[in-house]
Amino acid sequence: MTDALAQLSEAGVSVWLDDLSRELLNDGSLQRLIDEKHVVGVTTNPTIFASALSKGDAYDEQVRALAADGQDVAAAIYAITTDDVRNACDVLRPVYDRTNGQDGRVSIEVDPGLAHDTGATVEMAKRLWATVDRPNVMIKIPATVEGLPAISQAIAAGISVNVTLIFALDRYRGVMQAFLTGLEQAREADIDLSTIRSVASFFVSRVDTEIDPRLDEIGSDEAKALRGKAAVANARLAFQAFEEVFGTPRWQVLAEDGAHPQRPLWASTGVKNQAYSDTLYVTELVTDGTVNTMPSSTMDAVFDHGQIHGDTVRGEYDDARKVLDALERLGISYGDVTAVLEREGVEKFVKSWDELTRTVEDELTQKAGQ
Repeated sequence: MTDALAQLSEAGVSVWLDDLSRELLNDGSLQRLIDEKHVVGVTTNPTIFASALSKGDAYDEQVRALAADGQDVAAAIYAITTDDVRNACDVLRPVYDRTNGQDGRVSIEVDPGLAHDTGATVEMAKRLWATVDRPNVMIKIPATVEGLPAISQAIAAGISVNVTLIFALDRYRGVMQAFLTGLEQAREADIDLSTIRSVASFFVSRVDTEIDPRLDEIGSDEAKALRGKAAVANARLAFQAFEEVFGTPRWQVLAEDGAHPQRPLWASTGVKNQAYSDTLYVTELVTDGTVNTMPSSTMDAVFDHGQIHGDTVRGEYDDARKVLDALERLGISYGDVTAVLEREGVEKFVKSWDELTRTVEDELTQKAGQ
């Protein structure tokens, strides 16, 4: 094993695919990615499902059956997406068994329209967990203010959670505290902590996408020198925060009771700026105990020409802090950037969910008379 994805795996980074479709499942593509490109997990989101359903005819038979049963669009979306995730869980089950539950995971997101409703998020998380009914599923909950108590409640119920849409370091610390609170509550309920797994999806590329235009507007040499630096710096400081929280006595007590740490997951790793290396958000975020979920184009790029040079996170914290400090000196507010990114992240997923709804609605109407 000498390709870059194998080297990434050997460095302790779990390679997950940020994509899922029935075509990937039906034609054996997902299994080939597991066998040939070291994929050990899958993440999904509303955008991915909207794209999958808008292409080809892989869903026609199920949509026709749902239309014949008189199912409405919400029920149809729920059935289609949970079926895909359940089937992907089955494909990845050998990986789950081999890694003792650390990998072999497939994530499915609660309706993004519930991002600011704690109770409804918890209710849907429990429903998705029961419907998919596989030990290797993860339920994605957004890291909004209202999402934090939902994370605790889901973990407390023994549900494995993928916390998504994390941009800010202070919010990430809140996510980790919510995770620990959930574990403590699960322990009080006599739930086996070793059965609960969690990842925290820290979004990377969108930080540069938001900050670079602000730097261009400033236009100074110092500003230009900072282009493409913020996202990696932010993620590296997130890992520093992870090390701090999971080095506390509070965590050690839980670990002694069988708990597993909530691994940092690098999400949004597709490079948006053609001037940057197409493997930037993979090769610059290599460290043991993390996950990198990649769209297929990024995965292909890493496989083809990625250069893995050991750990590129630990030991980089001082330089990372200097990047964020320099941005603040230039008048670019970190708090404003991360607030914009969170708001837009939720809005984008809601928009994708709406597109998914329209696609399925159209399909149901077309298939109703067939």
